[in-house]
Amino acid sequence: MSPRVISSPPLVNISTAERDTGLSKDTLRVWERRYGFPDPARDVSGERLYTAAQIERLRLLKRLVDAGERPGRLMNLTIAALEERLRRHAAPASAGEPRGVDDYLEILRSHDLEQLHRHLTHAREQLGLARFVTDVVAPLNTRVGDAWMRGELQIFEEHLYTEQLQVALRTAINAFPRQSGSPRLLLTTFPGEQHGLGLLMVEALLVPEGAQCISLGVQTPVWDIVRATQATDAQIVALSYSGCTNPNHVIDGLVELRAKLPAATALWAGGSAPVLQRRVIDGVRVLPTLDSALVALADWRSAHSGAQP
Repeated sequence: MSPRVISSPPLVNISTAERDTGLSKDTLRVWERRYGFPDPARDVSGERLYTAAQIERLRLLKRLVDAGERPGRLMNLTIAALEERLRRHAAPASAGEPRGVDDYLEILRSHDLEQLHRHLTHAREQLGLARFVTDVVAPLNTRVGDAWMRGELQIFEEHLYTEQLQVALRTAINAFPRQSGSPRLLLTTFPGEQHGLGLLMVEALLVPEGAQCISLGVQTPVWDIVRATQATDAQIVALSYSGCTNPNHVIDGLVELRAKLPAATALWAGGSAPVLQRRVIDGVRVLPTLDSALVALADWRSAHSGAQP
């Protein structure tokens, strides 16, 4: 009887590694060149091939970088040390969270999308759009992020949650009249920033206040933002950044955009990128919290008499 052969997990190419880790191909190549990890094998055509162990380590690194860690300080750590850092980042949920947040997580883990959609819709109808965003969506996002960081949620489950939430918010936003309103806001992100949920949450807060929000979606180049501002006669441009955005890209992009926009066009920047709290950029208003978008709206209207909805 011949011995049983145990096959090794198959190697995956860079496109699969990008999909399975959430790290872009450019990031994988930069880390390889700068830090020596990952260190992929090559096939006969020279294409990169990654092991299952490398993919697992890259997933841990992605979660830590998303939490604000610098990759250069993580590359030499063991898997156990990386997991311990994740546990420290994932602080216990606050006792003051709205009741029912963990219930949403349980529904998400059961993959019952119909029930999740029904609960989100019910909460939105009961609370109204603004309170739904501040009292349900904001703490739920934090809880989902913590669960993902701890490894309690899979990537596909986080994607399912985001998709369902976007549907619920977009449906509610579209129920408001869109023909008029002041000011006109253009909402988007720069190239490389794929997270658009923050923009949608801000839109859900401002549309009920009578603002006219024009969404370009995510990853819009600077010159296209400028052209869209001119074409729509937008009075405010609002950008969103996640915590993993490169600080230099944040600053350089905002400085360039500010220089290219008309002086009368307001430029707002919000999100969880730490650099927004550390650096002051002339002509850019930073929105550190969701509620600060409402304050900024009130201030803009106060400075532009006759621009009430």
